[in-house]
Amino acid sequence: MDSGITDEDRRHLARCVELAEEALADGDGPFGSVLVDGEGNALAEGRNREVSGGDATRHPEIELAQWAARNLTPEQRAAATLYTSGEHCAMCAAAHGWVGIGRLVFVMSTPQLVELRAELGLPAGPVAPLRAQEVAPQVTVLGPEPSLVEAVADLHRRSVGA
Repeated sequence: MDSGITDEDRRHLARCVELAEEALADGDGPFGSVLVDGEGNALAEGRNREVSGGDATRHPEIELAQWAARNLTPEQRAAATLYTSGEHCAMCAAAHGWVGIGRLVFVMSTPQLVELRAELGLPAGPVAPLRAQEVAPQVTVLGPEPSLVEAVADLHRRSVGA
C-alpha cells in the first residue's frame, strides 16, 4: 500500500531525525521538526527543548507553528508541510490546526510511541495520546514512514539508557 510519502518527504524526515539526535545530545526528548513551503524549501526547523529550556511545552512543532503564524500568509501556511520525527501530540496538533498548516508528515506514529514507551517501562504521558487527525481533522496527515521508524525508536531507547 502506498503511503503517499515521497522521496522529497523522506529527505525532510531524515533531517527531522538528525534534529531529534541533536535534542537527545542536549538532554531533551528526541524530537525534531522542519517547516517546508509549498515549493519544498525548508523555512525553519526546531528540536525539543523541554528539558534544557525548562518548559515542557517547548516542542518544535509548536514553535514552528508560531513561526509560521508570524512569518507566513494564510495561503502560504495552507501550502506548507510540517515534517516531524514523531506524530504530533494533542497540544502540537491543535497548534498546527489553528495556524492552518496544510500538511503533517511524520516518522513514528502516536500508537508506535505509546507501545515503545510501554516496552521501555515508561509511564504514560500527561496528555491523551490522540492521533493528529483526530485533533486537527482538516490537516492532511501522512505517516508513519517505515524506513526511518527504527532510527527514531533507537533514539528513544537511548534517551532512557535502554
